[in-house]
Amino acid sequence: MDDFASYSQKQQQTDWTKEAQNIAANYNGKNENELTREIFARAAEGKKNGSLTNEQIDLFYAQFAPMLDGVKRKKLKKLIEQLKSM
Repeated sequence: MDDFASYSQKQQQTDWTKEAQNIAANYNGKNENELTREIFARAAEGKKNGSLTNEQIDLFYAQFAPMLDGVKRKKLKKLIEQLKSM
């Protein structure tokens, strides 16, 4: 994943299964905490420099939450809420 801004309305029309597989391959071998830190760091940087909006964060959540189980979805939702409050 290059940045969160790459998740635009245009990408909603792509094959999300393939996209998810590509993203997962980039993070292969990392544990949940490492992934969470990576997502938070990239998003915080984007919020700080103005390249990430709350709408983009919501879109990211909407795209990836369905692929997670209930516990992981709740963790992602909490992370999303933290990012949006920055």
